[in-house]
Amino acid sequence: QVQLIESGGGLVQAGGSLRLSCKDSGRTFSSYDMGWFRQPPGKEREFVAEIKWSGVGTTYADSVKGRFTISRDNAESTLYLQMNSLKPEDTAVYYCASDRLAPKTRSFRYWGQGTQVTVSS
Repeated sequence: QVQLIESGGGLVQAGGSLRLSCKDSGRTFSSYDMGWFRQPPGKEREFVAEIKWSGVGTTYADSVKGRFTISRDNAESTLYLQMNSLKPEDTAVYYCASDRLAPKTRSFRYWGQGTQVTVSS
């Protein structure tokens, strides 16, 4: 059974940085493509970034490209999202996701509980 636990959220001023972590308690972390999504207040959940199971191959939403970096440590079963130059519009609940349901989609089988990121102006 896969269980994803996010951490690292919090309150930060605009221009600051945060690093989110997502720990997978399952045994097959290294087999799965993974992603980060976010849900801003009052809005739909949106894609942020994704990474292939091997760690080679990443994709970003245009809104975070050049500011956020997704990475993974398969030995530690942990996914990361380094967020730099944060903006108030980055305020959202951030979710990690695991096990892409079908190729070339952004639908995932497993989801974490979310961690709040708030960026003050």
